[in-house]
Amino acid sequence: MTISTTSSSIPTTLGADDDMADRTNSDETRTESDSLGSMEIPADAYWGIHTARALENFPITKRPISVYPDLVVAIASVKQAAARANAEIGVLDPTKANLIDRACQIIIDGDFHEEFIVGVIQGGAGTSTNMNANEVITNIALELAGHAKGEYQFLHPLDDTNRSQSTNDVYPTSIKIALAFSLQFLLTELGLLRDSCSAKSVEFSHVLKVGRTQLQDAVPMTLGQEFHGFATTLNEDYDRLHETLWLLAEVNLGATAIGTGITADPRYAEAVVRHLNQITGLALTTAPDLIESTSDAGGFMSFSGTLKRSAIKLSKICNDLRLLSSGPQAGLGEINLPPRQAGSSIMPGKVNPVIPEVVNQVAFSVVGADMTVTMAAEAGQLQLNAFEPVIAHSLLQSIVWMAQACRTLRVNCIDGITANEERLEVMVGASVGVITALTPFIGYQSAAALAKTALLTGRNVADLVVEANLMTRDEVTKQLSPARLSGIEAITSAIPIIDLPIPGADSDPSR
Repeated sequence: MTISTTSSSIPTTLGADDDMADRTNSDETRTESDSLGSMEIPADAYWGIHTARALENFPITKRPISVYPDLVVAIASVKQAAARANAEIGVLDPTKANLIDRACQIIIDGDFHEEFIVGVIQGGAGTSTNMNANEVITNIALELAGHAKGEYQFLHPLDDTNRSQSTNDVYPTSIKIALAFSLQFLLTELGLLRDSCSAKSVEFSHVLKVGRTQLQDAVPMTLGQEFHGFATTLNEDYDRLHETLWLLAEVNLGATAIGTGITADPRYAEAVVRHLNQITGLALTTAPDLIESTSDAGGFMSFSGTLKRSAIKLSKICNDLRLLSSGPQAGLGEINLPPRQAGSSIMPGKVNPVIPEVVNQVAFSVVGADMTVTMAAEAGQLQLNAFEPVIAHSLLQSIVWMAQACRTLRVNCIDGITANEERLEVMVGASVGVITALTPFIGYQSAAALAKTALLTGRNVADLVVEANLMTRDEVTKQLSPARLSGIEAITSAIPIIDLPIPGADSDPSR
């Protein structure tokens, strides 16, 4: 039987309560019952009464869980693995297991995601999400078998699709899988951003500039070295984030309600994780202490901390880009960011650094999300943490936003940056910091005196050194080459110091 989602009432962006109003206005319904009573469910809905109650109870975020496709695929993968494991150990009829398996694969392949409509923030430790999945999978499977939606006497959402499972092991496992999937997207974009900065480091390798510490002029470097530093810090974050995969590898499938494994066959835990690894391509393992694993959210907190670290360092890079491009006339003006949009409704010609600014704001959000995860992890009580829905939402949103931020920073900013080489050359020439490179030749005292003169007069340091007969023009030019100033070409031989008296200074070496 061919299944299609042609109903015009199925939403793609509506929030939970909007969708419920839309669906309940449908002319055709079916009646479903639970322990609280009966409800009329839109006939074309693949979800059922448990989902309907969640829509009434949690009209909070206006964001259904389908906004995170990786989470939907993760849940379907867990249900598919459970069906295969249950059939393998003989606790589920093979025909039913096959139908559930096929329905899950349809969802994994990208269909019916719009039926996952419960809100991302919900009470019940994720029970509504698990129920939503059970109902959608079951009704797809029923149609595959030639039955109508809601004919649960043939295949039941809880007795069959949820066999050997509890929300308390399905939901946290699904979150970890979804995070692992989403992390690959972030790592890809972070790697591309790193490569973009690395390419700029090569492009700007010959461009000298003044380095700064505490926003004050320091010593020369190349603009290429600055961008190489950006690339290095991004690569470090790439490595740290990749390492967090081990935090997501330990799952509590088979724990069921609190970690004792009640209602699950003793063979189930090993079998379900083995099948889940085959389905997802991950290297998941069963937690050694299922009671501890079911109640503890420390892994999510550690993962969130690594995300925050990456966001903060990315934000620092954006701060630097905004400073370096400031002006352009009355600021540093060392680099030009690609003009992306008009910057003011009142000042003609003004162009703002909008791409770094938006990335900064993403970083601020990630920091806030990390605090949310921290508080949610702390708030768990006894054998379960009831606040994993907000943990899942916070982490998945942070990953998605971070990945998109990396992409827009690369495509709309870094790739198009150019250097103001003439301005940089003038700034380096007038900087007293370059005299640091000459101190091995003219001595600290002479260098200090000439630096003071350069500051007072605004004259070129190299010219002052030559005029003082401390070095020849060729010697100064050699020592002030970009390679020497930036430290790329080191001075390896002993250098004689020219000890010349400075007017007004005590020249007695004994004092």
